[in-house]
Amino acid sequence: MRTGHLLRTQAFRIVLVYVVLFAFSVTALLAFTYWNTVRTLDGQTDQIVAAEITGLAEQYQHLGLRGLAETVRSRSTHGGEALYLLTDRLRRPLAGNLDSWPQTVVTAENFVEFDYERPVDGKLEARRARGRMFAVTGGFVLLVAQDVHERFLTRRMFTTTLPWTVALILVLGLAGGALMSRKILRRLDIINRTSGEIMAGDLTRRVPRIGSGDEFDMLAENLNHMLDRIERLMRGLREVTDSVAHDLRTPLNRLRNRLEESVMWLNAGGALTKEDIAGEIERAIAETDQLIGTFNALLLIAETDAGTTRAAMTALDLVSVAADVTELYEPLAEERKVTLTLIPSGDVAIEGNRSLIAQALANLVDNAIKYTPAGGHVRIGTAVGSAGVDLWVSDSGPGIPHQDRTRVVDRFVRLEASRNTPGTGLGLSLVAAVAHFHNAALILEDSLPTGLKAILRFPRAALRATSFKNAAQ
Repeated sequence: MRTGHLLRTQAFRIVLVYVVLFAFSVTALLAFTYWNTVRTLDGQTDQIVAAEITGLAEQYQHLGLRGLAETVRSRSTHGGEALYLLTDRLRRPLAGNLDSWPQTVVTAENFVEFDYERPVDGKLEARRARGRMFAVTGGFVLLVAQDVHERFLTRRMFTTTLPWTVALILVLGLAGGALMSRKILRRLDIINRTSGEIMAGDLTRRVPRIGSGDEFDMLAENLNHMLDRIERLMRGLREVTDSVAHDLRTPLNRLRNRLEESVMWLNAGGALTKEDIAGEIERAIAETDQLIGTFNALLLIAETDAGTTRAAMTALDLVSVAADVTELYEPLAEERKVTLTLIPSGDVAIEGNRSLIAQALANLVDNAIKYTPAGGHVRIGTAVGSAGVDLWVSDSGPGIPHQDRTRVVDRFVRLEASRNTPGTGLGLSLVAAVAHFHNAALILEDSLPTGLKAILRFPRAALRATSFKNAAQ
């Protein structure tokens, strides 16, 4: 990646702002630490000097100028860090361990700082001191100070190294920020390239993951899930388009031919009775109803896949839904001489769309009754287990072969055994769409001893904490 492009990226700008703020924070922290340390150490020195001046002032009050000079000479011989100088009105030394009056600098606290020389290992060495002057009657002046040279060196070293420290923080921070930005932008470039290939029409492309489990891997995983769903919807759209063109062409042609034959018969002067005309109209209405039903099923599947009906999610009792569907299909079951039974159970309340779940259950029951031979039985029931909340329909019909159970939920798929049975091939597709809408699963398994058991398994997260009745109260 070019340096100019790197400097214009948002990632580098964020890192730059962070580095500047970090350097400012470090500088402020070090400056405060330096100021507080210097203030504390100077305060200790000033206290020592003030104590020395107080003691010497008492000596002067009791012993006079001569006694003060003797005391200064005595203390000067002890060495250490203490410095003394008693001078006359002309600043000529009278007593103390300083040879002459130094060039002083007055601080804000009326203390003075000055440089002086003292022998160290046989050599004169320039050192730093801090003290205070005390005026004595007659124009005499007493200077009491403490050697603070080590502290002065530390302070000078600190003020010298602080700018270099800040500069080093900035340089290393910017270098690290550049490396981090390159890594981030490399990952973003991969996502952008993949997105460009997808926009160019290759829906099979996916964002690669490096397996680190970081935010970019999570983003790639979410994008891949989104792309999988988009590809599935696009594939479903193509399949629906092909299936509509193929499966609806036959009934439309059949309807047109029937109407055309009726018109030709009338034009030829044929005598049609009212019963004949009514029969033709009824057959045309039946064909039209089948077409409308197919389109309505496709529309409901599309709405369910798109999630446009999610606002209708409410608390509902699956047992109540099963009871309503059972009551609705009892006449059809009696007509086909099939026993339809609702297995009793306690309330099973979930969060869902009652209309969609009822439609899905009705499709399962309709299929079960349709393919169960006379004398067979169809059962409806609910169950709550560790795997989830089940709403199931079992029959004693021929069932579905294992190898066909994965594709039978696709739109317009009809097995050879059901080619001669009325239907559109959208029933199980609608059930699968409703299951997906509720984050549930459609499971097809054997019903012992014979038949098929279709299960709508909702996640336990959809299970209400209280029963439906209690929730209604």
